[in-house]
Amino acid sequence: MKQAKKTGKAESNKVVLAYSGGLDTSVILKWLQDTYHCEVVTFTADLGQGEELEPARAKALKMGIKPKNIFIDDLREEFVRDFVFPMFRCNTVYEGEYLLGTSIARPLIAKRLVEIAKKTGANSISHGATGKGNDQVRFELGAYALMPNVKVIAPWREWDLLSREKLMAYAEKNGIPVERKHKQGGSPYSMDANLLHISYEGRHLEDPSAEAEESMWRWTVPPEKAPDKAEYLDLEFKRGDLSAINGKKMKAHELLATLNMLGGKHGVGRLDLVENRYVGMKSRGCYETPGGSILLRAHRAIESVCLDREEAHLKDDLMPRYASLIYNGYWWSPERRALQALIDHTQQNVNGWVRLKLYKGNAIVVSRDSKTDSLFDPNIATFEDDAGAYNQKDANGFIRLNALRLRIAANRAESRASKKKD
Repeated sequence: MKQAKKTGKAESNKVVLAYSGGLDTSVILKWLQDTYHCEVVTFTADLGQGEELEPARAKALKMGIKPKNIFIDDLREEFVRDFVFPMFRCNTVYEGEYLLGTSIARPLIAKRLVEIAKKTGANSISHGATGKGNDQVRFELGAYALMPNVKVIAPWREWDLLSREKLMAYAEKNGIPVERKHKQGGSPYSMDANLLHISYEGRHLEDPSAEAEESMWRWTVPPEKAPDKAEYLDLEFKRGDLSAINGKKMKAHELLATLNMLGGKHGVGRLDLVENRYVGMKSRGCYETPGGSILLRAHRAIESVCLDREEAHLKDDLMPRYASLIYNGYWWSPERRALQALIDHTQQNVNGWVRLKLYKGNAIVVSRDSKTDSLFDPNIATFEDDAGAYNQKDANGFIRLNALRLRIAANRAESRASKKKD
């Protein structure tokens, strides 16, 4: 359907909107109808955010969306199996702390937006990412990689509703039901949740010197209120992916949900971070990633006995680049795919188990082993008699060779110092 000429907007016959039913996307739905006069298709993804999604359907129906144009998809298994687990095979951490809980969900959402656009005959997609945030980049790079001629409508880059208070005023004026106030007053936090994490931004978190409210946290208890008794977990890995917890095999999304529950109970996985955003600003966010924090620790532990030293070091060298690709929205790029192929190749022999102790905010590795693929040889590593497995005298030549350049440099420095004295 062509939009009214008075808008001056590019033609959009049908738009697929990434729709949560929250403040931003509820306003966007109405704004698209009023501004573009196009047919809107809503897409709501269940990524394990732990909230009832059917209210999104009711809100969409109330806004005049046809039932056939409302998509609410359970993507939990695909999300963990095809996005979270591949990322953790690389032990991925951005800027030394962030486990990329928001970033890794965006390529899947972009993929599904494009799939729905093709299924419904839409030529446009829309999202609620702010015009100065990272998600706009991630959504759109993903969409263009999968549907190069798709039109993208980014309301935050077009409208003048540039604050949460203005959004709520617009919602009230247009009869859009949204949560008006945070329970302690003021606008609600800007939050993002999925099976890997929950994030919080806005409110007084915009002051990096302010401590987060304890009432803000949803998944984790503070360490001081965690159980006084430690809890042990046995995690099994197959080809680098978590396959069982305490001997119980589960689907990928069930495994991560279980780790979230156990980690949250023991206060594992809180993070208060000021990150360097792709778009050039510093931004503070608070994160809860209990399952991911446990998984990262355990995966590195099983790799420590299964991976060759140089393989492990190569992965560590590549990890920051891989993390930046995900953070910056390049999941569907050829370079990420190439890195993934290399990473996955290193995981073929990462099989075994890890035991961890959860206690007061900590996930502590206490043991690990692999019956089939361990490179750890106790006969060589022992401090007792190794029956000739290792000849200590071999170290003489190795050390002298590696020290040669250091000795040459030191001799040269001494010679120069001696000449200066003369």
